[in-house]
Amino acid sequence: MWKAFKLMKEGGQKSSNVLKKWLRSSRFWLLITPFLLFLLLDVAIPFKVSPRYSTLIAASDGTILHAFLNDDDKWRLYTELEEITPVLRQTILQKEDRYFYYHPGFNPVALGRAFLKNTATGRRSSGASTITMQVVRLLEPRQRTYLSKTIELFRAVQLELHYSKDEILQLYLNLIPYGGNIEGMKSASLLYFGKLPQLLSLAEITTLTIIPNRPSSLRLGQKNAFIVQERNKWLRRFEKAALFDKQVIDDAINEPLTAYRREAPKLAPHLAFRLKKEHKNTPIIRTTILPTRQALVEQMTQNYVNRLQSMDIHNAAVIVVNNETMRVEAYVGSADFNNPYDGGQVDGIRAVRSPGSTLKPLLYAIAFDKGMITPKSAINDVPTNFGGFEPENFDRRFNGKVTIEFALANSLNIPAVKVLKELTPSVLIGYLKKADFQTVKKQSKDLGLSMILGGCGVTLEELTRLFTSFANEGKIHGLNYSTDAKKSKGEVLVSPESAYLINGILTQITRPDLPNNFDNTYHLPRIAWKTGTSYGKKDAWSIGYNRRYTVGVWVGNFSGVGVPELNGANIATPLLFDVFNAIDYNSPTGWFKPTTDITRRKVCAESGDLPAEFCTHQVLDYAIMGISPTRKCQHSKWVLTDKNAEISYCTQCLPDSGYVRKLYPNMAPELIAYNELNHIPFQRIPPHNPKCTRVFEVGAPVITSPNDGSEYFLENQELQLACQASNDVREVYWYINDKLIQKANPQAALFVKPPVGKVKISCSDDKGRNVDVFIKVLSR
Repeated sequence: MWKAFKLMKEGGQKSSNVLKKWLRSSRFWLLITPFLLFLLLDVAIPFKVSPRYSTLIAASDGTILHAFLNDDDKWRLYTELEEITPVLRQTILQKEDRYFYYHPGFNPVALGRAFLKNTATGRRSSGASTITMQVVRLLEPRQRTYLSKTIELFRAVQLELHYSKDEILQLYLNLIPYGGNIEGMKSASLLYFGKLPQLLSLAEITTLTIIPNRPSSLRLGQKNAFIVQERNKWLRRFEKAALFDKQVIDDAINEPLTAYRREAPKLAPHLAFRLKKEHKNTPIIRTTILPTRQALVEQMTQNYVNRLQSMDIHNAAVIVVNNETMRVEAYVGSADFNNPYDGGQVDGIRAVRSPGSTLKPLLYAIAFDKGMITPKSAINDVPTNFGGFEPENFDRRFNGKVTIEFALANSLNIPAVKVLKELTPSVLIGYLKKADFQTVKKQSKDLGLSMILGGCGVTLEELTRLFTSFANEGKIHGLNYSTDAKKSKGEVLVSPESAYLINGILTQITRPDLPNNFDNTYHLPRIAWKTGTSYGKKDAWSIGYNRRYTVGVWVGNFSGVGVPELNGANIATPLLFDVFNAIDYNSPTGWFKPTTDITRRKVCAESGDLPAEFCTHQVLDYAIMGISPTRKCQHSKWVLTDKNAEISYCTQCLPDSGYVRKLYPNMAPELIAYNELNHIPFQRIPPHNPKCTRVFEVGAPVITSPNDGSEYFLENQELQLACQASNDVREVYWYINDKLIQKANPQAALFVKPPVGKVKISCSDDKGRNVDVFIKVLSR
């Protein structure tokens, strides 16, 4: 064992001595110095490969939707590795560089042969450039000299050191010239043959292979006959080289050449420009757009707007979202992108506009979740003053007492403002911020009750995304424009239960925003939808959805000019129905189903509350278990009167005998005023016992004019005094600065001339209940 160890030690010493001797040898340094010098130069002067590619916008199936020139105004489309088919690879290598996969960037044999030939002839008749060297020349053009050739050789080796052979071949195919501003195989394939490289035939590939060497003489679309002759010569050479079967070659030779200069694809222009800006220096942007659907919706939108031209309505925008994947499958920013007169290049999907009534479903969904209301809850649709804000319905009519579901289905304004006032605007703003409404975030400090009627800024993209939450059980997800993006987990905006209630209400077809058109009604798709019309009739909206899709439609003028005929029901909804009928008519996916926390219960038809002993008319209503209100109905109340029902009594003045207990409607003062104004009969509570000295505290009149805290400039004008009082009030007393002005009927309007300055206005009823407001009267 000791001998073996000794022999190993001696062997190691000998090897070490040989290595030291070799390192001191001049031959070693002669061999290693060029290599080290190359590595040093590679670090000192690196080869920067960064061609400026054109931007391609691709559809979900890979077809090209839109193509852009690069920064140098050249068509240089990026060819991907999978687009280099075996036939294309074989053809280009056979013609340009058969030993491409075997040399280190240059071919020594070809270089030697070219040098001898050029020396013998005294001119550069042969260049011996490999594909790698051609890539170098295309990236760094130089004059054709021996020095340039030397630099090309160095750069070629650098390229081989840092890139694979396939990547170098890809660079070559991306840079070869085809005349004019067209560079790269993919550019020529798309612009001359209207197809991608992987779809080219052998004849077309051969055509595109021979042109880069002679782009001036072989002009596609101009000298096709001459190109065919040259193409066929090379096809015969391929046959002699046994590159392809004879039958394949014969078919290619007989194939006619139909190449001509085509327009670059220009589908989805608004989305294309948007994504190009958002993804700078990305050569290929793969979108979620379905090309056939995009083309169909673009054509439908343009045709529809053409029919509206006579009404002075010139534009529309449509977005189609797949609810299951949140992919945007169609994106139409305007009726005609190329129409400069009507703002065709404005992206209507991202333009900030007034939403009209389209935010009402979210408002009611929040109120359902807060336990404020249910679909059958009663609310008064009567003229109401909200601190100086007096909204009207779209048709300028009022409906008296209505249910919440009726108010939403009919898009009534006063009930929506009432619910928002109780909810408070800040709560709704918080939900809109959660749904990523960008303009609302900016305007939040200035928004009030009017926002629910359109007094804020939104985009079609934001609204459509909001409505996808109702189709996704209350969860809101981001919209996906790229095939690489997956559907996010989403964020709960409203509960699945309130989303289900909204879906049921918006599916009703007995509503005023159904188009006044039999054809549309007859072909009505099964969808939930909501319309909206902005103030001044400048924007018409219609957003609809089913289990599979959500479609958003905006119609109007980008100039902001209002049109009397413009409204969501008759102008935007027909296009919405047309789109749904085209993409998902009679959808097989079924409808929305109630969740386990949705229950049915009987409620009073008059109030929507749980029935009291006097509620004889009851109906079924939906409720959210543990959330929906459980208050007892109070639409009527017991009143103590004399036998002839001429006088009512309170507990303080109730006689020992001679009285009866009767039911009377328990109506809000605003509803009483509405009924009085419209001569709608109702049962009045008899006047209270005039001998009673009790002072009541609850149920004071409500002063509707003037507005508390407001300033008034009165010049040769009088100020109106108006109030709303309870059912049992017969007279009210008006005071200015505590001085009695007049006794009047509660529904009567008085006109007075108040003094200049701060003024106190008081109203007392015949039960001693009083209310005060303070105003400021200005003068010149």
